[in-house]
This record gives sequence, C-alpha cells and structure tokens, in this order.
Amino acid sequence: MLGAMVSRAALVRRPGPRLADGLVTHIERTAVDVALAERQWADYVAALEVNGWATVEVPAADDCPDSVFVEDTMVVFRDLAVVARPGAASRRAETADAEKAVAAQGYRLAYIEEPGTLDGGDVLKVGDTIYAGQGGRTNAAGLEQLRSHLEPLGARVVGVSVSKVLHLKSAVTALPDGTVVGFLPLVDDPIVFDRFLAVPEESGAHVVLLDDERVLMAASAPETARLFADRGLEPVVVDISEYERLEGCVTCLSVRLRG
Repeated sequence: MLGAMVSRAALVRRPGPRLADGLVTHIERTAVDVALAERQWADYVAALEVNGWATVEVPAADDCPDSVFVEDTMVVFRDLAVVARPGAASRRAETADAEKAVAAQGYRLAYIEEPGTLDGGDVLKVGDTIYAGQGGRTNAAGLEQLRSHLEPLGARVVGVSVSKVLHLKSAVTALPDGTVVGFLPLVDDPIVFDRFLAVPEESGAHVVLLDDERVLMAASAPETARLFADRGLEPVVVDISEYERLEGCVTCLSVRLRG
C-alpha cells in the first residue's frame, strides 16, 4: 500500500476553542491568545506547503484542548504507523481520527496497548535509529511495545531518559545530517547521541526537516537560526509563541509522512 501514499505530506490538525485549557507540566501557565494561535497555525501550515509539503487535515477535536499537537498521536516509520496511547488520559480521545487519516494515506497500523503509554513527541528518528524518551508521558511498557513494532522493520530503538521537559523532542531534535541538537540545561544525557550540537536557545532545539537544506524552526530562536545558517542550512522561521505557552514546538504541530 505504500505506493498509494502522498510522497511528501504532513498531517495537521487545527486548534480548537479550548486550546487555552491545554495541559502544562514543566512551565508556569500564562494566558493564550486563541485568535492569534489560529493565525499562527495557518502560517505554520502555509510554511509547510510553500516548502513542498502537502498537508492533510485531521478532523478537529474541539473537546480536546491539546489536539492541535497531532504529533503525539502516532509514530510513523517506513510504511507503518504506530498509534500512540498518550500518557495523559485526557488526550487518548485524540487518536481515533488521526488513525483514520494516516490509514487513508496507505499506512499499515499497529498500536500501543495498556499498560503501555507513549506520546509521539517522545520519539526522535535519526535514520534507522529511533530514540524514545522515557519519562512523564512514555513508560517502559510503551517503549518495549514500540521496539517490538519497529525493530522487525530494521529500526534500532534506543531508550533515553527524559526528566526536565515534557517530551524528548522538547529537548532535542536532529538536523538533516543526523546531528542531534539540544539546549544543554534541558538534556538529561547528551552522550547517548552519536553526534550532538548544543544550541544557545531552548526553542532552537526544535526543528522540522523540510528537506536536506531547509529546517522549519521557531522565531524565538534567532541566535540558533544564525548558527544553522553558518552550517549551510536555510532556516524557515515561523512564530508559534502561543503554542510555546503550552510547551509546544514546531515538531508537535504535524506528523511528517514520506513515501
């Protein structure tokens, strides 16, 4: 079924009216401007599209405040989508429509099942190495289930401790060459990564790979954008200030699919 997929697409989900009620665990809650968040979401989607990504909109889940963070609903590797079982029980209703959307793109499905919990934001893919954060939202059973689903497809799943941030990808992501980037005060153990680059700003640790030369990143990390430009990358900058108030980042707002 892989041939039926759009070769370069991203699942997205628009924010609902209860966005400001989203969960906050590691930062102090501040007021969210929902109208501004809606405009920022539209700009984020436009940035994906203008850079060559078709977007597939998952139906809105207005009763789920955190549903805009669609990445947490699944982990995609090769032709398989592993449907998550979020660590926060209030978020588990978010997965049903996301599952239907990824299945419609031709992906096979597998599931994280009780007692396992796993959020997609805890999973960083660097080639065939899958770093899986274990901490507040993803537990040991979820990690082992993910390993059982992905290792038969050629993945190497590596558990990583997460204690200072919400998700692994709140602390680290990776550049196109596989270098893992992170803001050191929030990284439990940078030694676990084969190549690691410290960045000067917390939100600079969050990138979405648009292609081999361009990275999508937050406007709140200008020093890191300059660092990446000096490495030959082109930063594509979006303002996601209202999502950062909810511990969100550029990775959380989409699920990137590739053929």
